[in-house]
Amino acid sequence: MILTNVQLVLADEVMRGTIVVEGGRIQAIDSTESHLPEAIDGEGGFILPGLVELHTDNMEKHFSPRPGVRWPSTAAFKVHDAQMISSGITTVFDAISVGDVIEHSERINNLRIMVNALKSSREHGFCRADHRLHLRCELSHADTLANFEQLFALHRPQLVSVMDHSPGQRQYVDLSAYRRYFQGKYHMSDSEIDAFIIRQSAASERYSSSYRQQICDICHRYAIPLASHDDATDEHIQQALAENIQIAEFPTALSAAKAAHEHGIAVVMGAPNVVRGGSHSGNVAAHELAQQGLLDILSSDYYPASLLDAAFKLADDVSNPYDLPQACALVTCHPAERVGLTDRGRLEVGLNADLIWCHQRAGQVHIHQVLRAGERVF
Repeated sequence: MILTNVQLVLADEVMRGTIVVEGGRIQAIDSTESHLPEAIDGEGGFILPGLVELHTDNMEKHFSPRPGVRWPSTAAFKVHDAQMISSGITTVFDAISVGDVIEHSERINNLRIMVNALKSSREHGFCRADHRLHLRCELSHADTLANFEQLFALHRPQLVSVMDHSPGQRQYVDLSAYRRYFQGKYHMSDSEIDAFIIRQSAASERYSSSYRQQICDICHRYAIPLASHDDATDEHIQQALAENIQIAEFPTALSAAKAAHEHGIAVVMGAPNVVRGGSHSGNVAAHELAQQGLLDILSSDYYPASLLDAAFKLADDVSNPYDLPQACALVTCHPAERVGLTDRGRLEVGLNADLIWCHQRAGQVHIHQVLRAGERVF
């Protein structure tokens, strides 16, 4: 495939020219226009690397589309895969939760079903995106360590994150925000939420520290990349440094994000936070970090289409230092490099031809085609 008359989003510039794909890889990049009869006119659209997503829980909603409804696993996974590809995400780390804040939740019931569906779909060639396993470990849940060890033995993850959504800390330092969120989500009375807060605090005291240490030790032994979650203080970042954690997912405070960035821990923020203009939990907004150049990676989190939109929105915002190549790096080469993927994430000769062909019109980004390993998948 020869695509010409396109704007190539390179590492440090946007260059108008031509890209040649053959054998699943990028064979040539040129600043001139091709006049070969087989060349496809890109009509001035952008060509950028396929997006790399490190943390999405999008798969869960397809396995349980309504309370009490469990969808057939392979069909659910295929819809999730299609949504990823249609959003330009060619490499996705599916964040599957080990443990939850609620006992016997659908998330826990679907744990092995989702992991098995991911593995089976890869083995049978159903995947259009390159799906990898991210185990997100809720440390305050009693069964988390046992479930993690069992899954690790059967399905080695490519990324692990450690988190604790207990009241009064990290994402929920503000107890009123915790109360409002969980009381609304699970329809608890005032007395029920009071008892829930006491129970969750006790579970965190009992399990979180020990489980975190043991899970980190296992990951170090097998060289699995580690991410922390919802860091709120400098102390949290110091703990992450001591544990050789390389990624800080969704820090909740500016000071924590600044400390992580300065110590070489990649700061991940939610692309929905960028698109919406703020955090739905009332924590630090991504645009505040962007203005200080503290963003390293973006994640679509719960809304896949936000990833590409957020990159272009950041690039169009003159209040921050990110131009289009720098903004696209947050969703391509930066996440790829942090998890050891050196064969993708950049437009360079010899790398995988994971590509997005898109246009920006009327303030919106429209995807025309998506290629993975040189094959059109959308």
